Amino acid sequence: MQFNWLNKSNNKNLIVFFCGWSFDYKPFERLECSDFDVLVLYDYADISNSFNLFEQNKLKSDIENYESKILITWSMGVYVAYLIKDFLPIFNQKIAINGTPYPVDDDFGIPVKTFDLTLKFVDTGLQGKFQKNLFKTPEAYQKYLQCPVERTIENQKAELIALNTFIKDNKAEYTDFYDHVIISDTDKIIPTRNQLNFWQNKSNTEIVLLDSGHFPFFEFDSWKDIINANRP
Repeated sequence: MQFNWLNKSNNKNLIVFFCGWSFDYKPFERLECSDFDVLVLYDYADISNSFNLFEQNKLKSDIENYESKILITWSMGVYVAYLIKDFLPIFNQKIAINGTPYPVDDDFGIPVKTFDLTLKFVDTGLQGKFQKNLFKTPEAYQKYLQCPVERTIENQKAELIALNTFIKDNKAEYTDFYDHVIISDTDKIIPTRNQLNFWQNKSNTEIVLLDSGHFPFFEFDSWKDIINANRP
């Protein structure tokens, strides 16, 4: 797992953000940090390293020094953060966006057949169709092209192959962890109905519906806007 500080200005408040598969910090640089330091985590090709990052790395002590800590996770990051929850610090608030702890599941996540097809055609998908499906409108996709990820397709492919193996071997029953959930009404990656099915049946989490696609971050101007979106 890789990490990048979008802002580290000795603020009292910290946001820890887990990206989705294939992403890095670049598309999120446009979000205003204001009085938050923001740490972005991405690239889950080596999940065992994710445990080490919080258990042994200096990153753990850096995070624990903040007075207020908020966890925001998106897409595959919802699963990864939940998986390593016992190694994470205590957060004042935990928010999941367009994801579930069952990332590949016919009822609660990405349908198995869809995931398998994504894996099979990952090279071409990352060059067009998959990227476009992240967004509700062509205009949102064009915005993304102004601030795309910097990772190579080979790197993104290696991450998905590793995740595929790991997910098959690591599926745990969900116990309440997240406090709030944001779900887009037009999610072409993780079907909206599957997300609602999970959160309405497997947890007591508050749900906020958003008029957007799988990548909803152009609906916000700041990280604080994301936090406030969880206040119905």
